[in-house]
Amino acid sequence: MIFNEKSAPFATEIERRQGEDVLYINLLKTDIIPSIADDARMMERVIDALADNPNVSRIVFVQQRNYNYHFEQISLLAEIARVYHFLVKQEQILSMKTLSLFGNAAEIFSEIRYFLGLLKQDPISCYVRLKRKIAALHDEIANRGIGASGESRGYLRLLERFLGLLEQAKLIKIYLEKYLDVSIDGREIYKRLFRPDILPNFTFTRLMAQMPEKAEMIDQYNVQFDLESASVTILKKENEPKYYYHVLPPEYVLSEEQYFLLHLARGVLIEYRPKAEEFIDPEKTRQVFFNVAKDLLGELAQSKKINLNYRELINLARILVRYTIGYGLIEVVLADKRLQDVVLNAPISQNPIFVRHEKYDECVTNILPSFEDAESWATKLRLQSGRPLDEANPVLDSDLAFGNVRARVAAVKEPLSPSGLAFAFRRHRDEPWTLPLFIKNKMINSFTAGLLSFLIDGNRSLLVAGSRSSGKTSVLGALMLEIMSKYRTIVIEDTPELSVDAMRKIGYDILRMKVRSALVEGSTEIEASEGIRTSLRLGDSALIVGEVRSLEAKALWEAMRVGALANVVAGTIHGDSPYGVFDRVVNDLGVPATSFKATDLIVIANPVKTPDGLHSNRRVISLTEVRKKWIKDPLEEAGFVDLLRYNVDKDELEPTAELINGDSEIIKAIASGVKGWAGNWDAVYDNILLRGKCKQEIVFAAEQLGKPQLLEAAFNVMANNAFHRISDEAREEKGLPWSEDVFPRWKKWMYDMAKEF
Repeated sequence: MIFNEKSAPFATEIERRQGEDVLYINLLKTDIIPSIADDARMMERVIDALADNPNVSRIVFVQQRNYNYHFEQISLLAEIARVYHFLVKQEQILSMKTLSLFGNAAEIFSEIRYFLGLLKQDPISCYVRLKRKIAALHDEIANRGIGASGESRGYLRLLERFLGLLEQAKLIKIYLEKYLDVSIDGREIYKRLFRPDILPNFTFTRLMAQMPEKAEMIDQYNVQFDLESASVTILKKENEPKYYYHVLPPEYVLSEEQYFLLHLARGVLIEYRPKAEEFIDPEKTRQVFFNVAKDLLGELAQSKKINLNYRELINLARILVRYTIGYGLIEVVLADKRLQDVVLNAPISQNPIFVRHEKYDECVTNILPSFEDAESWATKLRLQSGRPLDEANPVLDSDLAFGNVRARVAAVKEPLSPSGLAFAFRRHRDEPWTLPLFIKNKMINSFTAGLLSFLIDGNRSLLVAGSRSSGKTSVLGALMLEIMSKYRTIVIEDTPELSVDAMRKIGYDILRMKVRSALVEGSTEIEASEGIRTSLRLGDSALIVGEVRSLEAKALWEAMRVGALANVVAGTIHGDSPYGVFDRVVNDLGVPATSFKATDLIVIANPVKTPDGLHSNRRVISLTEVRKKWIKDPLEEAGFVDLLRYNVDKDELEPTAELINGDSEIIKAIASGVKGWAGNWDAVYDNILLRGKCKQEIVFAAEQLGKPQLLEAAFNVMANNAFHRISDEAREEKGLPWSEDVFPRWKKWMYDMAKEF
């Protein structure tokens, strides 16, 4: 906190953070509204401060709410301050020695002092009146002709120099270009130029409340969390590629009495520093703080005779928790389900937050984070994760969870990031992705969904590859839901991203194991390779590895070789093609080429750009089987065979001739272990088509019944279980679960269940 209740009114303090000098002015004990636009004396104080501190780029008036004037506004007044400083200090315009050159020193002193005072309180009026004075002097000298004194001419040159300096100032140029028709008698011009960002004094992160000028409103919606909601407006400015994401959180529209209560309560709560061990269970810590905050606010409201209803009390308590042990405005942004990424660049106090929106792609926000808040977030991440973030370890990968929101966060600092702390938050979907959801979003088509379901049931080893933000983890999560819930699943991740908790809630027998990040050394966490080997000793289980990054790859391929014929083994890896995956695994990660043969299938997911270059759509672009009869190079020795290939014109995956003709060795291997399918390609292909029809029917039902919840994990697991049960009944009756027998029964079950779901 910059000032407290004992600080003198109008006391100033300058803080330098990440190359930016910020001047704080204390108004805590005053009733003055800190408006440069409305109050001439406030403008004078600012110009005086800027004259003494020319490097200041931002000014904050500290009150129950903080009023922040950013660089673009302060720079206008900084130029005026430099003019004032130059005239008074260097030109010594008020010295008697100077004034005596121009006639009556006392009279001229009074007039110059008037202009200088006006310069600080109303620079535009000063310019206009100075120009009038100069015009009057010109007329006077012209009327006198030869009789005009040298003193008058000298005084005229002095005022013209004064005017010339003013004309170079950007504030005056703006007036001349835009506001000549606006009266200078009031302060209307300043009201258009000086609008502070107003923020609660319990946060340093700034919110630009004003909408950008000449921007078209594209969309508007509310983000609901707990009992609160934040208003989001999407805007677009002509000739700018990014959209503007303008958010107005509930804490920025409170009453003055509520701000006062929060200020008092935060002063009490901030004295209590949570211990490191309390961050092991952040949700429990938040609940404890929430209860304390609610009681404290209730007591303070009663003692200060401020009326609060129950809803207001709960809202204030949640806000207080958010800005003490939470992540402040970051939590408000992450509450928006439509966002996928939130990025904070260094130097953090000089860049707005950027977000990636599911509909509007890359957007710039109206949020300017502060160095103080960034340091606080970094400390909380260190405590919560148990991982270091310092000069020796300048990267921290962790996860963030509050309420229903889950996100992966990467933080970097010096020396890797020379300009200081930076963050990237990847927001996970509240519920796991499903294959029907991917069909609806055109990530895959129904045939692909059916084939993937068939392959997962066949207990194949599989890698999902792609670039960053391609949807690898989402695809892997959707495939996990195709594992029958009665089978045990072990998930190994260094940073939790997969929806393990959500799957556990819908009946999955699932165990999560958290291992050491490849970027961390000296941690007490278990290495990823040891975690994978341990999983093989924990009983018969499907094995899911969040992401293959480093030397744990050798252990994963050991697991594939052991478990490929018994359980699903799957993971994600960076790579843009099957050979790219092979090259990374064998040449970069040191897995023997012969061990790589334990991989059965490689799914490639990548963004596909639109022709205008402004948009990209996530798509699965290939499904490739890895054959086993090659020695050194699968690309040269026909070890990679595409089963599905992306058709860019149709914007969907198509089966290849090898798949249609039944030449897939992997599918044949699956069929060979199923009675009635061995050598019966028609029955196998029928089952793939059947599964795809079922997935597509869920999408149709969700649209027809207006029930998007049918696309979510809970209903899909029920639908999968019903599919297996009905298939088993059909098999007992007809020998094989043919589509013509299974689909009508399953469809009837699905619509009956959907109406009640």
